Amino acid sequence: MPPLAHELASPQQLDTPDTLHTKEWLRRYQRIRQASERLCEPLCTEDYVIQSMDDVSPPKWHLAHVTWFFEAFILVPFQPRYRSLDPIYDHLFNSYYETHGVPFPRPSRGTLSRPTVAEVYRFRAHVDAAMAELLESPPPEHAEQIVRRVELGLHHEQQHQELLLMDIKHILAQNPLCPAYRDDLALPTEELPGDLAWLEHAAGIRELGHDLQTGFAYDNEGPVHRQFLEAFQLANRPVTNAEFLAFIEDGGYTRPALWLSDGWQQVGQAGWQAPLYWVKREDGWYHYTLGGLLPVDPQAPVVHVSFFEADAYARWAGARLPSEAEWEVAARDASMGGNFVESDHLQPLAAAARGSAAAQLFGDVWEWTGSAYRPYPGFRALPGTLGEYNGKFMSGQMVLRGGCCATPSDHIRPTYRNFFPPHARWAFSGFRLAREA
Repeated sequence: MPPLAHELASPQQLDTPDTLHTKEWLRRYQRIRQASERLCEPLCTEDYVIQSMDDVSPPKWHLAHVTWFFEAFILVPFQPRYRSLDPIYDHLFNSYYETHGVPFPRPSRGTLSRPTVAEVYRFRAHVDAAMAELLESPPPEHAEQIVRRVELGLHHEQQHQELLLMDIKHILAQNPLCPAYRDDLALPTEELPGDLAWLEHAAGIRELGHDLQTGFAYDNEGPVHRQFLEAFQLANRPVTNAEFLAFIEDGGYTRPALWLSDGWQQVGQAGWQAPLYWVKREDGWYHYTLGGLLPVDPQAPVVHVSFFEADAYARWAGARLPSEAEWEVAARDASMGGNFVESDHLQPLAAAARGSAAAQLFGDVWEWTGSAYRPYPGFRALPGTLGEYNGKFMSGQMVLRGGCCATPSDHIRPTYRNFFPPHARWAFSGFRLAREA
């Protein structure tokens, strides 16, 4: 997996000081920075330092890395009086910016017992104080560029807030005690997902992508381009746990004809028999959640499945995964409401699919598409170090859309392109079906 796959792209067009005063940016900065620390409040000190696999980073590292971003790309170039607490942090907390310096190896982040958790929080406070001073009185000649980078840095931190919850879940799930991250999560509502229905979409030429001159977007979301789509049908909701369990019970993980070659090899090597975090007990299936080990809710969307599993299920069901273009066409008219991190459930929930609208396109689970993560026509990576934010990862990844139960609600939009390698399962990833009309 590429370093920090959720660090999706660099922004092509951001708001300027004319559209939002820098003091407003300071308030937004403080709100998002405080949200990261609130996510870590339930942790014990020991939880901050564990790296449970190469793709997971210790929570302490996340807190330091997003702080390093503001230091390296805003304070150092634009605040001459700024002094780092320790110059070695520039090496320890650089994720993958080869043109900036030498990043500390990702698989070794769990070896960093120092700086301590307390020292990382001091680092955050030190940078926050300097950022407050800068945003209270930015140098006029650099104000626009500072705002551009602050907006990118805040979206970057929101990406890491989602990663924090994903990684904390994976870390705690390795413990036989099945400890709960929180035991006070909001209770789910009594909703049923409704019968599976197929929503018709006519053939035609569609405009896709984000207008990079309008509001914030990562550069991988544009430019706007046209694409012809054949008529297709999209499921009105994601696949549920009960539906995926039927696949398991029908021998889905033992039938090579259902699987792509790489997926079947992964099943054999990793011993997959069910989604990640599922455990079979005498009285049924359980799964580890951020609220501890709980019975699998049959009505909720299945989560923590790889692209390979989603693709195999779709083949078993006589359907396929939607392309990202099909998904985006459906999402443009869908409600942006959903089960995001602010809902305080931190797991996918069953939700009724009513009428003709597609349910849960936003929130609950990132939805795998059948599209490889490649550039749109006319895409150009930005020059310089921030150009590394995205373009170099456009190989070996599949696109996911829509956000999840760990995503901040103001961090998602219909054109947002997430991506992971096809074997990845620790993200809050699920899927819905599509088929030809």
